[in-house]
Amino acid sequence: MIFDFIDGAAGEEYAKLNNQQSLDQLRLLPRGLVDITSRSQQTPFLDQTYSSPFGIAPMGMCNLAWPGADLMLATAAKKHNIPVCLSTAASTSIEDMAAVAQQHGWFQLYVGQSIDNSLKLVDRALAANYPVLMLTIDAQQVAIRRRDKRNGFGAPLKIGPKQFLDFALHPRWSLTTLSKGAPSPANIAIDAGDKTFDRNATRGVVDLEFVARLREHWPHKLIVKGVLSPDDAVSLKQCGCDAVYVSNHGGRQFDSAPAPIDQLSKIRAAVGQDFPLLFDSGVRNGAAIIKALAKGANFVMLGRPYLYAIAADGERGLDTVIELLKKDVDDALAQLGKPDISQIDDSILLN
Repeated sequence: MIFDFIDGAAGEEYAKLNNQQSLDQLRLLPRGLVDITSRSQQTPFLDQTYSSPFGIAPMGMCNLAWPGADLMLATAAKKHNIPVCLSTAASTSIEDMAAVAQQHGWFQLYVGQSIDNSLKLVDRALAANYPVLMLTIDAQQVAIRRRDKRNGFGAPLKIGPKQFLDFALHPRWSLTTLSKGAPSPANIAIDAGDKTFDRNATRGVVDLEFVARLREHWPHKLIVKGVLSPDDAVSLKQCGCDAVYVSNHGGRQFDSAPAPIDQLSKIRAAVGQDFPLLFDSGVRNGAAIIKALAKGANFVMLGRPYLYAIAADGERGLDTVIELLKKDVDDALAQLGKPDISQIDDSILLN
């Protein structure tokens, strides 16, 4: 059940599959005759300089993968000097995450049924010294994820005969989770005064008027996530946002959505060369990170691979995956004859 929650997507999961296939089909042109003995993947982004061009995307209920997963992500982000974004739907509080992640922590906002309560979350993020706020705009109506429906999955966890059997077949996870307490949404419950979170409820309106209000409310860097339309990207740029995040929610929201990699160059052309763009959806290795940069992204985020790693081997697994991604990126730079990550552009693309 928990694997299906992490791995699953909307509808028939075509969008999730298409995300990866569209990246896999891109070919990169290797080059020789270049001195690559010294290579750097250090990446400046939004007034920070990170050790690699990738970070940790916001993910709800990470602690279902393993107790304490959110704080493992925060610790790893600080260790490897990459950003980590806490989801509104996390089972770790805004304040606890900030205490560990410090300036590596970003906060992602879902606008809930109450605009006022949502802005209270923003105020808490400001008080906790988050340098970046990320507004998600592609989840105003939450999609049906068929694996979750079949499994009877919900937040907080509801245990019936089917779930009890599933937990019994995974005793290590079940006993550890039982000893730590089943995770539930930490931030939503605090401000909504309701210990349940209805994922399917009608949410607050997120339009350009709200974005402008949020821009005025939040004094630091503001990213808007879930953008696939060049027109939307231009509107957000004009609204004063600091960056646009090209994403289809990893295929978890709309099964007929295009692969973000296929929209990335169009959005880059629309907003111009100097406007910051982030990218996610379908990234599973360093070559995919390089491909996204070549298509116009300034920074790349990943989600599921980190939770797979934590579920398999906890903090050690997470550290291994980040090191593998860094090695993947470094190997790609060597093969492409690009000693510095800043040299990656569309000239390396063959299609």
